[in-house]
Amino acid sequence: MIIARTPFRISFAGGGSDLPDFYKKHGGAVVSTSIDKYIHVSLLPHFEKNTLLLKYTETEKVERPHDLKNHIARTILTHQKMRGLEIASSGDLPSQTGLGSSSSFAVSLYHALSAHQNKKVSPEELAKYACETEIKKLKYPIGKQDQYAAAYGGLNFIRFEKDGTVSVEPIRISAKKKNELDENLLLFYTGITRSANDILEVQKNNIQKKTSAVGDLKKMVAIAYEMRDALERDHIKEFGQLLHKGWLLKRSVASTITNSEINRYYELGLKNGALGGKLLGAGGGGCLLFYCEKKNQKQLIKALQKLRHIPFSFSDRGSEIIFRQ
Repeated sequence: MIIARTPFRISFAGGGSDLPDFYKKHGGAVVSTSIDKYIHVSLLPHFEKNTLLLKYTETEKVERPHDLKNHIARTILTHQKMRGLEIASSGDLPSQTGLGSSSSFAVSLYHALSAHQNKKVSPEELAKYACETEIKKLKYPIGKQDQYAAAYGGLNFIRFEKDGTVSVEPIRISAKKKNELDENLLLFYTGITRSANDILEVQKNNIQKKTSAVGDLKKMVAIAYEMRDALERDHIKEFGQLLHKGWLLKRSVASTITNSEINRYYELGLKNGALGGKLLGAGGGGCLLFYCEKKNQKQLIKALQKLRHIPFSFSDRGSEIIFRQ
């Protein structure tokens, strides 16, 4: 048996600038971190050598990888020409929460299959393969940040160059301030699910039409640089303010990013001690993140008691094989 573990991620600034329609012309950048919430993919030989058994929220038993309904698993397993396996996937959090779960699954599955074939793969190889699977083969209207955040792990500044290359630069923040930042971030599940691809398709169209979305994304990239610099100066209160500034810009990129209910929860957070925050992922639902100093956190949690508070911590671990026998 082989078990691969891959973290979910939280994106703080610059989201959307990792879309090819934007970074190929302007270059993009995000600030993100992996967290201690994971997706596990376990793999072991199946008794029937010509069978694939895939377990996730559904259970699929097929003879050919091409017959799988799960798009990512079908694409990867068909490309790898793999059969005679039992594969199970489980996550600490549900999908459609804005934490990059689909990309974490793609990275984790490829990592497990590589280990099964006795291949050592680097974080760069894992991220590239997941990007190729989701963006090139499946043609999802998504960017590259989730795959790189999941593969590498840690608190990073990730740049997307015009030529398609990606650089992952760890943010140099003191251990004390990093711990303080970790403690000042609160995560809440709104209970609203949405299709990230639908929202990103609207955003992609807005970029192609050269609407104000392009100008807003350029400002969001600038905020990502400001946020990195603030963290490396240990100015975490400024981080909270930039989080708010970035959210105001993000929700103007596409009308589907937010709604009246989410806006109401966000304003309630600001009125009860939060300095800033944002909706994670593409938008439309999922999880709300707030920067709130510890002295105000009880008040904030009480004010948002209709939402589920999800405790979490930063993780420095990227995708890894945690069991092999």
